[in-house]
Amino acid sequence: MKNKPMLGKYELEGIEYVEALESRALVEHRVPGLAGNYFQDMGSAPDAILIQGSRFGDDARDDFLKNVRDMFSKAEPTTFVADINTATDITDVLIEDLQVAEIGDGQSFRYQLRLRKYVPPPQPPSTNLLDSNILDDAMGALGAMDVLDSLVSIPDVADPTTPLKGAMDGVKQATSGLADAAGPLAKIFGGG
Repeated sequence: MKNKPMLGKYELEGIEYVEALESRALVEHRVPGLAGNYFQDMGSAPDAILIQGSRFGDDARDDFLKNVRDMFSKAEPTTFVADINTATDITDVLIEDLQVAEIGDGQSFRYQLRLRKYVPPPQPPSTNLLDSNILDDAMGALGAMDVLDSLVSIPDVADPTTPLKGAMDGVKQATSGLADAAGPLAKIFGGG
């Protein structure tokens, strides 16, 4: 190896096996009448690198576990440098998987790391694309809603005739004899 394999600032020693894993995200579609299935290419999946190695001694184990576990626990992107990277465009990685096992008399241990290429999330859309008058319109709409909300406090006006019911009692009493008086007039005019 020309380059020392480095994960962040930590030199990975005892590497026995390195593998680059590259794949495409393909979606399979079944098409009636087509001999076979149609595959839609959704682009490449983030590349992965599998590293296996072993170390000997308590100090080497403790050093490895402290440094690599710290990076794994932080779940933040870190740099990765190795000869295998010359064929890929991997520079920043996340530790996707970490496996460690003691072997033999407990003096040596094996490790396996799966690194995944870090792809930063897209930038949020620019806010200056919005019309600045939208805020003014929204504030005006809120003012109208406040006016409508104040209408909710109007007392119940379901039956406005309630105060007038007693006032009509006197009129009914004064006109109650008119039906008897109108009877002879109806006979004269031919209505009866």
